[in-house]
Amino acid sequence: MNIQNKAVKLFIMSFVIFSLSIFAISSKSEAATSHKLSYGETYWKIAKGFGIPINRLMSSNHSKPLYAGDTITLPNSPISIADKQLLYRLVHAEAVGEPYAGRVAVATVVLNRVLSSQFPNTVSGVIYQISGGHYAFSPVANGQINKPADAESKRAVNEALALMGKSSGSIYFYNPATSTSSWILSRPVTVKIGHHVFAK
Repeated sequence: MNIQNKAVKLFIMSFVIFSLSIFAISSKSEAATSHKLSYGETYWKIAKGFGIPINRLMSSNHSKPLYAGDTITLPNSPISIADKQLLYRLVHAEAVGEPYAGRVAVATVVLNRVLSSQFPNTVSGVIYQISGGHYAFSPVANGQINKPADAESKRAVNEALALMGKSSGSIYFYNPATSTSSWILSRPVTVKIGHHVFAK
């Protein structure tokens, strides 16, 4: 083997090792596994802050009492970082100008669909689903999904994740002033918030 081939082989091996080490570092930074408690933190505050279902957080820590300075386990989020970013943008596009509770409810509809056998089992699958030749969510069709989300929409998504599995089961929402679907009006109403009616 000549010197040029050895140099190429050494370069390729160095690149592979470097790439693997970068992957390992980025993987660790994305998935926090523990959290040091500050004074006054509760399971609910932590679940809401990190966007982790509260029942999963409590189960991971055996519902032990929380004391400042202790370290608790943070389970992985039930959705990917990319899906969370997408959900932030959808909530902003669908519920800008709506009350905060309405934003939480919009995020909850998407998460309930992910859990339902009637819909795709990922956030991106639900948001980009096409039914009857139309996107399930108008911001996907009109491009509003591409606009950045505000802080309130991000907080609302994290709260919906914290409540995941504890809602009234809404899998639809609509604005009765603008909806043209007679079918949606036949669905059982779960709650009305702002301009939106939520149904299952």
